[in-house]
Amino acid sequence: MTIEAAGLLFFVVISAMQRNEFENVVKNAAAVRGCEVVAIDFNDDDNVFDVTIDRAGEPVSLEDCEFVHRAVLAAFDRDVEDYALTVGSAGIDAEEADEILKTIQE
Repeated sequence: MTIEAAGLLFFVVISAMQRNEFENVVKNAAAVRGCEVVAIDFNDDDNVFDVTIDRAGEPVSLEDCEFVHRAVLAAFDRDVEDYALTVGSAGIDAEEADEILKTIQE
């Protein structure tokens, strides 16, 4: 995946790390940036972790995603852990998308 307009994504390539510790690192980093964690999806087969963050009233920036991503990198040694991490924004909801489409069609 790449950086998309509706949901910023930031990539890296995690093993048997503690889920609770991972969740705490992600939630704390998101909170520092004024964001909240919407979802953390674990794919244990491939050691892939997808994190979705959001911010009330403001869009999530690439810097927000990078900050959360770097917090995980700092907490889990890449030489020890083997993982893939995606941090992205929640994007826009269906109602906002409909409003945008109406404006474009007019």
